[in-house]
Amino acid sequence: MLRQLNMDTQQQNFWKEEYLREKMLRCEWNRKYGSLVKAKQKAKAAARLPLKLPTLYPKTPHSPAPAPQAVPSKASSSVPEVPFQSEMYPVLPATRALLYEGISHDFQGRYSYLNTRKLDMPETRYLFPITTNFTYGWQLGPPVKQELVSCKMCRIESFFRKNGAFALLDPRDLAL
Repeated sequence: MLRQLNMDTQQQNFWKEEYLREKMLRCEWNRKYGSLVKAKQKAKAAARLPLKLPTLYPKTPHSPAPAPQAVPSKASSSVPEVPFQSEMYPVLPATRALLYEGISHDFQGRYSYLNTRKLDMPETRYLFPITTNFTYGWQLGPPVKQELVSCKMCRIESFFRKNGAFALLDPRDLAL
């Protein structure tokens, strides 16, 4: 693709505005969801660390039971426990069972699982919008089908200009 070298001021302003808009979208997304992503990354990093098992000492002869403590003590570990949080909500067991029934070639198995998951709205599948494209369809609700109730002549009359091709335009029709 060739680079356009004949950019005028209007095109330069367009690209500058587009760049700033994308930058603002990224900053807004980071402000909303940045802490969740960082927490998830920390949880994944903690899960990747090798598991350090506690040292087992040889058993000593049985001694009388100590008095119950008011606060139970936890075994100290070098890695704090952070619950692993996925980007998606867990799948219903009935939907997950579709994975193991048949094969995709027969429109079963993974094929039926993915088609069933596709029918769910994004809000029921994901905890938060992962990409900026998710924001377009986020919380739209079920699709509403509107029927077009008009006759052919009504559409023709509203489509064509009534004053001819070169008539003066109504100022309300111009985008300024």
